[in-house]
Amino acid sequence: MKYLQSGGFQDQPLMRLTLGLALLLLAGFWVTNLGLYFAHMSLDPASVVGYYRGEEAEFRPARSALSMLEVTHMHLPMFALVLLLLTHLLIFAPMRFAAKVVFIVTAFGSALLSEAAGWMTRFWHPGFAWLKVGMFVLLQGTLAYLIAGLARFLIGAEAQRRSKRAERHRAPARHAGGVDAPRGRPGAES
Repeated sequence: MKYLQSGGFQDQPLMRLTLGLALLLLAGFWVTNLGLYFAHMSLDPASVVGYYRGEEAEFRPARSALSMLEVTHMHLPMFALVLLLLTHLLIFAPMRFAAKVVFIVTAFGSALLSEAAGWMTRFWHPGFAWLKVGMFVLLQGTLAYLIAGLARFLIGAEAQRRSKRAERHRAPARHAGGVDAPRGRPGAES
């Protein structure tokens, strides 16, 4: 992580490669998260209620506690790892401390509440469907912001690395006396 904090990752091609590939997979995660949600529900709370509590008209049974437990069992560690990675990188972003805290708490809070809202809608009251919709939208928006921030971070790092490299190549070569060396073959006089 010292490479991220000091900016040294810009000269570490493998660090940029792993962050770039992680970005690709996280963008895919974001898209599939949208796809899975909209395959079962919409942003209409009635569709959330129908998904969790069942719909007689469509012969759809209510979600069982076991099926929800299996989903939650996979969602919690997945969200934890994804958000840990993204918010950890956010720590090094040039933002105010308070803004970082808000994004970190929002990311983890919306993930947790989105998962809990499904349970609350199914077993407590259908009115929690609004919470499920709201937290899904908030989580997706936060993930999009964090993923886009990582992309900006990597693109900016690559541009900065190229700029530094070009600067080094433009710097005039000097010989021991401190005078510009002639341009041409080494040892040739103008």
